[in-house]
Amino acid sequence: MCGIVGFTGKRQAAPVLLDGLSKLEYRGYDSAGLAVRDGTDPVQIVKAKGRLKALVEKTDGGHALSGTCGIGHTRWATHGEPSEQNAHPHCSDDGNVVGVHNGIIENYQELREKLLRNGYTFYSSTDTEVALKLIDYYYKKYAHTPVDAINHAMVRIRGSYALAVLFKDYPGEIYAARKDSPMIIGSRDGEQFLASDVPAILKYTRTVYYVGNLELARLSPQGTTFYNLDGDEIEKEPVEILWNAEAAEKGGYEHFMMKDIHEQPKAVEGTLRSLLKDGHLTLENTGLSKEEIGSFRQIFFIGCGSAYHVGVAAQYTLEDLTRLPVRVELASEFRYRDAPLPENTLAVIVSQSGETADSLAALRQAKEQGAKTLAIVNVVGSTIAREADFVLYTLAGPEIAVATTKAYSAQLLAVYALAIVFAQDRGTLEDAQVEMLVKELEALPGKMERVLEDEARIQWFAAKQLAARDAFFIGRGLDYAISLEGSLKMKEISYIHSEAYAAGELKHGTISLIEPGTLVVGILTQQKLYEKTLSNLLECKTRGAYLMALTTYGNYSIEDNADFVIYIPKTDPHFAPSLAILPLQLLGYYVSVAKGLDVDKPRNLAKSVTVE
Repeated sequence: MCGIVGFTGKRQAAPVLLDGLSKLEYRGYDSAGLAVRDGTDPVQIVKAKGRLKALVEKTDGGHALSGTCGIGHTRWATHGEPSEQNAHPHCSDDGNVVGVHNGIIENYQELREKLLRNGYTFYSSTDTEVALKLIDYYYKKYAHTPVDAINHAMVRIRGSYALAVLFKDYPGEIYAARKDSPMIIGSRDGEQFLASDVPAILKYTRTVYYVGNLELARLSPQGTTFYNLDGDEIEKEPVEILWNAEAAEKGGYEHFMMKDIHEQPKAVEGTLRSLLKDGHLTLENTGLSKEEIGSFRQIFFIGCGSAYHVGVAAQYTLEDLTRLPVRVELASEFRYRDAPLPENTLAVIVSQSGETADSLAALRQAKEQGAKTLAIVNVVGSTIAREADFVLYTLAGPEIAVATTKAYSAQLLAVYALAIVFAQDRGTLEDAQVEMLVKELEALPGKMERVLEDEARIQWFAAKQLAARDAFFIGRGLDYAISLEGSLKMKEISYIHSEAYAAGELKHGTISLIEPGTLVVGILTQQKLYEKTLSNLLECKTRGAYLMALTTYGNYSIEDNADFVIYIPKTDPHFAPSLAILPLQLLGYYVSVAKGLDVDKPRNLAKSVTVE
């Protein structure tokens, strides 16, 4: 969580920092702060509780702070409640060290007691203050350089962190370090930029360096130097970001989420094109060979939140097309289970950011047990992408809204392609079947556009759900996978209690929760399961539920039973999630808008979960 920015160069730093924080506010919005330095003058620190706009007003848009070097932070609270006192930046007792931090210091209590014994005092409830005073302690104890001080602290700190630090004796310089939390550095024309994520600096440069795990960097106007944990200089190759700055802007939409929703056909088409060669699907860019594909005996899909829901859809699709056994695992559970992985297992880690803490830990655990690993990620050069054996990049572009939409759809497309290529290489699909499925994939973006054209009806229906307290999403098979994601979209941005259930499980307890007026959304895209799910909907209706049904064109008889029906174009049943999820995203969005909520920044949530 949390967002970090840094700048050193020729221009005034504060406006640049505030602009960068505005692009990172999706990572946290409990409080924000700046630390800016003008030459050898003391560091100026300004902090504000609440959204970034409070800091903008407090600093007159950054113009109240003079200086060409500085760091900034937008916070998602972990240790210590949201307050100005707990907001970053934090500093040592004498102001020698000032810094910001993303992550969790697991042994901060132990370190705090050590520092108390050495005369330090503490003004906040944060682990960040502990980390910075530990750096100050080593800096003074050994009279070494900032790199030495930070290295000593890194060896003592347990947990995850991305740190950006200013030292009193080194004006114009920023020192950065990371372990398991993302950090990038950009460079252009005598100016250096630091950030947690690409959108923060995309306006200024597209040339970036990814700071590796347990690595440090020194930023000065003359350039950036990288170091390993021993303090030795290391070389890094820059990466050119292909997104343009406009891709991280709203583009005329009221909210980033609505922009992301409407960009899904493009995200799906772009990801598909990257996997097509002369009209045939190929995974050659991932590094997977036909021989390796044929060697796998089991597949694990591992992810969190929406990425886990992609895994649920993948389980149905891959097992059906490839006849391989597939398991779906929550990364946060998998990493703490001593689950034996059979020989010749492929572990597929799904993550938009490629930095999700639990998913990264699960990846490492799978590798330790001898499994081959494939990352499905959206961010080139991310930690999960670098550490996996194989990488399948989705081309969704920057996704700014906290609630994922287009990244989820691009991940689904990646899963379809994976299933088809595996099935073809393993001989469970004939060439004619593969050709038909590829044509269906190519038709998906156009069909998605058709679904989005129906959004006015969904907006009308959503406006009638403002009083809803509970909602249930039900389906069978792949429709259950869709229900999981549809329910998540409803709860995370509209704050309506919402749950997804396999429709056949209703009578095992859940139906007792149905009361007159309870919203029940039935997903019925799998024709062979249509009548089964319909009977479950009718069981809810007899108990007073208000029914919304989502099905394919042609199933018009459902209007005799449901109170509201949304239709999607027919496609191969394996690909129905790509069409069915769109109305459910719009439903959650319009309910949230009608309730006057902040769609892009739902309470208590942040975009990238880089801490446990």
